[in-house]
Amino acid sequence: MSYQSIYEAWLADPRLAEADRAELAAIAGDEKEKEYRFGGELAFGTAGMRGIIGCGMNMMNVYTVMRATQGLAEYIKTLPAEEQKKGVVISYDTRRNSRLFAEKAAGVLAKNKIKAYLFDDVHPVPMLSYAVRCLGTVAGIMITASHNPKEYNGYKVYGEDGAQMSPEATEIVVGFIEKITDYLSVTAEEDSPLIVPVPKEVDDTYIEALKKLTLSKEAVKKCGKDLKLVYTPVHGSGYVPVTRILGELGINVTVVKEQTTKDTEFSTVAVPNPEFKETLSMGIALADQIKADVVFGTDPDSDRLGVAVKNDQGEFVALSGNQVGILLLDYILTRLKEENALPANAAVVKSFVTTGMAKAICADFGVALFETPVGFKFIGEKIKEWEKDGSHTFVFGFEESCGYLRGTHARDKDAVVASMLCAEMVCYYTYIGKTVWGRLNEIYAKYGYVLDKNESIQYAGLNAMKEMNAVVDALKTVDVKAFGPFAVEAVRDYSADLRRTSDGRTEPLNIPRCNCVYYELAGGSFVCVRPSGTEPKLKIYYSVKAASEAAAEKALAEAKASVKQLLDSVKK
Repeated sequence: MSYQSIYEAWLADPRLAEADRAELAAIAGDEKEKEYRFGGELAFGTAGMRGIIGCGMNMMNVYTVMRATQGLAEYIKTLPAEEQKKGVVISYDTRRNSRLFAEKAAGVLAKNKIKAYLFDDVHPVPMLSYAVRCLGTVAGIMITASHNPKEYNGYKVYGEDGAQMSPEATEIVVGFIEKITDYLSVTAEEDSPLIVPVPKEVDDTYIEALKKLTLSKEAVKKCGKDLKLVYTPVHGSGYVPVTRILGELGINVTVVKEQTTKDTEFSTVAVPNPEFKETLSMGIALADQIKADVVFGTDPDSDRLGVAVKNDQGEFVALSGNQVGILLLDYILTRLKEENALPANAAVVKSFVTTGMAKAICADFGVALFETPVGFKFIGEKIKEWEKDGSHTFVFGFEESCGYLRGTHARDKDAVVASMLCAEMVCYYTYIGKTVWGRLNEIYAKYGYVLDKNESIQYAGLNAMKEMNAVVDALKTVDVKAFGPFAVEAVRDYSADLRRTSDGRTEPLNIPRCNCVYYELAGGSFVCVRPSGTEPKLKIYYSVKAASEAAAEKALAEAKASVKQLLDSVKK
């Protein structure tokens, strides 16, 4: 059927809510809008689905949410009876329609005789992940579009281990979803006794789990109450758990009050992504007022942490996700070693696009470092693997996109525990007479300066993913000798599970496949190109190692020019 025919069928369907009918009627003369909404379907990938809120098959709405949940229910019904009885826990953030989507999902599960635990208020991703494990459910659902603009919402599915659902299980769920061609056919039972609130103890035990992960009790005791920190939840779900854990530890924090409201429009920021300095601007202004040196913020679903610190000139600098990861990694390993608590089989996990600096730090501490594809579920899978075979003890996992996890209480990015560690780290450095900025520069001095940057090329339209994958596929056919001053020493084709060196040798990568090309460069630098799994963006990652910041900036500019030339050539 054409998009026009589908549009007209939806408009005429008596099952369509009147508000949705009015919304569709309002675009009757806009062919571009109709094609966007009905020319394709909102994709359900390994990270769930994410899209603009509105009526249509390619949008986030009650119909796409209920269809996805019915697919999940069909999958659950294929599992053994004892698994089916475990139920599903559902959480949501502060975005438009998040509570409504959560209630609809719960109703669909109940209609399918599956128990649904529903949080009574917004709770972040890490607490959903923890709740899956704490309640022993077979799956979890999180309604969120993370750090996306206000127009978006999304739907994530978690497995029984608390990590985002595995690619294998997701494939089965998608198969069931795709069988539902009539979007309006899915029904819900929203007043069912099978829908129950999440017990209050889940919140309490989560906080207690975090307390066990503290590393500098003496420093917190001495400096915590007098600390000058500024925190903003950016209108998201992090406000309650972050302020609670810091309060119970005795760490003083000043909150940006204007950004504690559950504002669906995120009206005080351009975009609710705390990795941008602009998003932390109200926090920085407050920090200048109270003479604080550190500002941190969490995104709407509180799985990302953004940090800004004062430099030597007294100006606030927004740290990258890689820089925060380096600081937390160094702090965790240092404190564990100082306390003689670093396990002999300690291991750190990062995505392969995350800073190369981690390798040098882990090597210095004698800690194993593992790389995974992009997506925190792969870090969660490593934790699960090591719990089974006992080969390693997980101490820290992180991604360059401001995602961090210490502990095994959750199996996804946890900005609550990261906030706690960040605040505790400030206490520690204050206690020993240092600053966070000063320590970052000590790390660079010790291991060499590494400049990590990434860029995105925006795509649009229904064929965005196809076009991005075509670019990546084309790159695999080009023999690249160098990027700027860096010789290419090896190329990793993650779609083929193959690493090929410049002298022609090949070896398997032995990690889950994804469509990505990674160039290993001389001196420990790298360039990587991959399509985003959550947004229509082609992402380019640079990790440049040099003798100084100035040298790194120069080398980065040259590498970027080479990459642009290469991309222009394969797009023709």
